[in-house]
Amino acid sequence: MKYLIKLGFITLAGALFSANASASCTATLEANDMMQFNQKTLSFSKDCKEISIELKHVGKLPAQTMGHNVVVVDTANIQAVATDGMSAGIDNQYVKQGDERVYGYSKVIGGGETTTLTFATDKLKAGGDYSFFCSFPGHWAIMKGKLEFK
Repeated sequence: MKYLIKLGFITLAGALFSANASASCTATLEANDMMQFNQKTLSFSKDCKEISIELKHVGKLPAQTMGHNVVVVDTANIQAVATDGMSAGIDNQYVKQGDERVYGYSKVIGGGETTTLTFATDKLKAGGDYSFFCSFPGHWAIMKGKLEFK
Protein backbone atom coordinates (compact mmCIF):
# COMPACT_ATOMS: atom_id res chain seq x y z
CA MET A 1 0.00 0.00 0.00
CA LYS A 2 2.82 2.44 0.89
CA TYR A 3 4.42 1.63 -2.47
CA LEU A 4 1.20 2.52 -4.32
CA ILE A 5 0.86 5.80 -2.42
CA LYS A 6 4.48 6.74 -3.21
CA LEU A 7 4.00 5.77 -6.85
CA GLY A 8 0.82 7.87 -7.02
CA PHE A 9 2.60 10.85 -5.46
CA ILE A 10 5.52 10.56 -7.91
CA THR A 11 3.10 10.32 -10.85
CA LEU A 12 1.14 13.36 -9.61
CA ALA A 13 4.33 15.36 -9.02
CA GLY A 14 5.55 14.50 -12.52
CA ALA A 15 2.23 15.56 -14.04
CA LEU A 16 2.30 18.87 -12.16
CA PHE A 17 5.90 19.52 -13.23
CA SER A 18 5.01 18.80 -16.87
CA ALA A 19 2.00 21.10 -16.71
CA ASN A 20 4.12 23.90 -15.24
CA ALA A 21 6.90 23.35 -17.77
CA SER A 22 4.53 23.53 -20.72
CA ALA A 23 2.66 26.51 -19.25
CA SER A 24 5.82 28.63 -19.55
CA CYS A 25 5.65 28.21 -23.34
CA THR A 26 2.15 29.73 -23.62
CA ALA A 27 0.59 33.06 -22.71
CA THR A 28 -2.74 34.78 -23.04
CA LEU A 29 -2.91 38.43 -24.06
CA GLU A 30 -6.03 40.59 -24.17
CA ALA A 31 -6.60 43.64 -26.36
CA ASN A 32 -9.49 46.11 -26.13
CA ASP A 33 -11.20 48.95 -28.01
CA MET A 34 -9.02 51.48 -26.16
CA MET A 35 -5.88 50.27 -28.01
CA GLN A 36 -4.44 48.55 -24.94
CA PHE A 37 -2.92 45.18 -24.21
CA ASN A 38 -3.57 43.89 -20.68
CA GLN A 39 0.11 42.95 -20.20
CA LYS A 40 3.35 44.84 -20.78
CA THR A 41 5.61 41.77 -20.49
CA LEU A 42 5.29 38.18 -21.66
CA SER A 43 7.90 35.77 -20.29
CA PHE A 44 8.85 32.41 -21.75
CA SER A 45 11.41 29.76 -20.87
CA LYS A 46 14.47 29.43 -23.09
CA ASP A 47 13.69 25.69 -23.06
CA CYS A 48 10.56 26.27 -25.18
CA LYS A 49 10.90 24.95 -28.72
CA GLU A 50 7.76 26.89 -29.66
CA ILE A 51 5.89 29.78 -28.14
CA SER A 52 2.12 30.23 -28.32
CA ILE A 53 0.37 33.51 -27.59
CA GLU A 54 -3.42 33.44 -27.46
CA LEU A 55 -4.82 36.87 -28.33
CA LYS A 56 -8.33 37.73 -27.14
CA HIS A 57 -9.99 40.91 -28.41
CA VAL A 58 -12.25 41.77 -25.49
CA GLY A 59 -13.68 44.85 -27.20
CA LYS A 60 -16.75 45.12 -29.43
CA LEU A 61 -15.50 46.93 -32.56
CA PRO A 62 -14.90 44.99 -35.81
CA ALA A 63 -11.46 44.17 -37.23
CA GLN A 64 -11.75 46.81 -39.99
CA THR A 65 -12.29 49.57 -37.40
CA MET A 66 -10.32 48.49 -34.32
CA GLY A 67 -8.57 45.27 -35.26
CA HIS A 68 -5.68 43.87 -33.28
CA ASN A 69 -2.98 41.31 -33.85
CA VAL A 70 0.28 40.40 -32.18
CA VAL A 71 3.65 40.58 -33.95
CA VAL A 72 6.98 39.50 -32.42
CA VAL A 73 10.23 41.20 -33.50
CA ASP A 74 13.54 42.48 -32.19
CA THR A 75 12.70 45.64 -30.24
CA ALA A 76 14.82 47.78 -32.59
CA ASN A 77 12.63 46.73 -35.55
CA ILE A 78 9.16 47.66 -34.25
CA GLN A 79 8.74 50.96 -36.11
CA ALA A 80 10.19 49.73 -39.42
CA VAL A 81 8.12 46.52 -39.40
CA ALA A 82 4.98 48.48 -38.47
CA THR A 83 5.57 51.05 -41.23
CA ASP A 84 6.13 48.34 -43.85
CA GLY A 85 3.07 46.52 -42.54
CA MET A 86 0.76 49.46 -43.21
CA SER A 87 1.48 49.11 -46.93
CA ALA A 88 0.82 45.36 -46.76
CA GLY A 89 -2.81 45.98 -45.79
CA ILE A 90 -5.36 44.08 -43.75
CA ASP A 91 -5.44 41.14 -46.21
CA ASN A 92 -1.81 40.50 -45.17
CA GLN A 93 -2.52 41.14 -41.46
CA TYR A 94 -0.56 44.43 -41.73
CA VAL A 95 2.70 42.48 -42.00
CA LYS A 96 4.92 42.67 -45.09
CA GLN A 97 4.96 39.17 -46.57
CA GLY A 98 8.27 37.35 -46.18
CA ASP A 99 9.59 39.93 -43.68
CA GLU A 100 12.56 38.16 -42.08
CA ARG A 101 12.57 40.64 -39.17
CA VAL A 102 9.30 39.08 -37.96
CA TYR A 103 9.55 35.97 -35.75
CA GLY A 104 5.80 35.40 -35.78
CA TYR A 105 2.47 37.16 -36.15
CA SER A 106 -1.22 36.45 -35.73
CA LYS A 107 -4.17 37.37 -37.89
CA VAL A 108 -6.01 40.65 -37.23
CA ILE A 109 -9.14 40.06 -35.17
CA GLY A 110 -12.12 42.15 -34.09
CA GLY A 111 -14.14 42.40 -30.92
CA GLY A 112 -15.12 39.09 -29.35
CA GLU A 113 -12.66 37.09 -31.45
CA THR A 114 -9.65 35.01 -30.39
CA THR A 115 -6.62 33.83 -32.35
CA THR A 116 -3.39 32.06 -31.47
CA LEU A 117 0.10 32.83 -32.71
CA THR A 118 2.53 29.89 -32.50
CA PHE A 119 6.10 30.12 -33.73
CA ALA A 120 9.40 28.26 -33.37
CA THR A 121 12.01 29.78 -31.07
CA ASP A 122 15.07 28.56 -32.97
CA LYS A 123 15.97 32.15 -34.01
CA LEU A 124 15.56 33.61 -30.50
CA LYS A 125 18.48 33.86 -28.10
CA ALA A 126 18.09 33.75 -24.33
CA GLY A 127 18.25 37.29 -22.98
CA GLY A 128 17.64 38.88 -26.41
CA ASP A 129 15.80 42.20 -26.76
CA TYR A 130 12.37 41.21 -28.15
CA SER A 131 9.01 42.91 -28.25
CA PHE A 132 5.43 42.23 -29.26
CA PHE A 133 3.12 44.82 -30.77
CA CYS A 134 -0.10 45.33 -32.74
CA SER A 135 0.61 46.22 -36.37
CA PHE A 136 -2.85 47.68 -37.12
CA PRO A 137 -2.09 51.20 -38.50
CA GLY A 138 -1.39 53.66 -35.71
CA HIS A 139 -1.53 51.07 -32.92
CA TRP A 140 2.14 50.08 -32.69
CA ALA A 141 3.22 53.21 -30.80
CA ILE A 142 0.85 52.42 -27.90
CA MET A 143 0.15 48.68 -28.13
CA LYS A 144 3.50 47.08 -27.41
CA GLY A 145 5.35 45.20 -24.73
CA LYS A 146 8.47 43.20 -23.96
CA LEU A 147 8.83 39.52 -24.77
CA GLU A 148 11.31 37.87 -22.40
CA PHE A 149 13.01 34.68 -23.48
CA LYS A 150 15.17 33.44 -20.63
